[in-house]
Amino acid sequence: MADLIAKGQDLEKRAEKKISGWTLLGSKYEDAAELFEKSANSFKLGKSWDRAGSVFVKLSKCHLKLESKHEAAGAYVNAGHCYKKTSTKGAISCLDQAVNLYTEIGRHSIAARYCKEIGELYEVDQDIENASLYFDRAAEFFELADATTSANQCKLKVAQFSAQLQQYQKAIDIFEDIARQSLNNNLLKYGVRGHLLNAGLCQLCRGDIVAITNSLERYQDLDPTFSRVREYKFLADLASAIDEEDVAKFTGVVKEFDSITRLDPWKATLLLRVKEALKAKEMEEDDLT
Repeated sequence: MADLIAKGQDLEKRAEKKISGWTLLGSKYEDAAELFEKSANSFKLGKSWDRAGSVFVKLSKCHLKLESKHEAAGAYVNAGHCYKKTSTKGAISCLDQAVNLYTEIGRHSIAARYCKEIGELYEVDQDIENASLYFDRAAEFFELADATTSANQCKLKVAQFSAQLQQYQKAIDIFEDIARQSLNNNLLKYGVRGHLLNAGLCQLCRGDIVAITNSLERYQDLDPTFSRVREYKFLADLASAIDEEDVAKFTGVVKEFDSITRLDPWKATLLLRVKEALKAKEMEEDDLT
């Protein structure tokens, strides 16, 4: 390990000397780039991740001097992946630089991939707002690259984050739009009930019983089979409990559904919000009587 790090340091110094010097033949930036790449890889092998990341950034700057944006972007990606071992902030910064460069040269599918990766890093850090922004950006790039399936996967993440941030209408629009798209696809149509269930749960969070009832009617028009599935009955029973302001009934409906189809944490969080709002309303009315 120590030998590899020492080798990395020596190569880095030689590269720096190339840049500060002058040459009659070839390009000092080409020579420096070659040395920086060897240096960064040596640091990587020595598991000196921060040093490797910083040298990959220097390599990227050399490629930019040589007007090689694709290579510069690749070096930023390598830097980002090294920094992932030690610094989420550093990783995001480098990957973001790579995204900008890939965008400039029209490599939208690659830009999308790294936008998604940045979104995932923010998600791990529980920075939902920034995660949502980057998944949204990734979806746009995937659409430009005609990668509809990947775009929709990112949009579904945006919908989930939006609901977590109480941006319910935005989440509803995404879930309903993807449900609509999926109906005409034999491979995707079985996911429609899940998308409509998610949209319906977001409607419940808004607390507008008229809007909930109208949505259930629209979902039946959209997919005539929806009224025959458990997800529809679940939403209809929840809506009924909300309309009757019956917390016990609401809890019973959730428990019954969960006993057969386990509710994931995202759905459980939304249902808890609805239940808390229902309890607060019940207590408010008790105070008035």
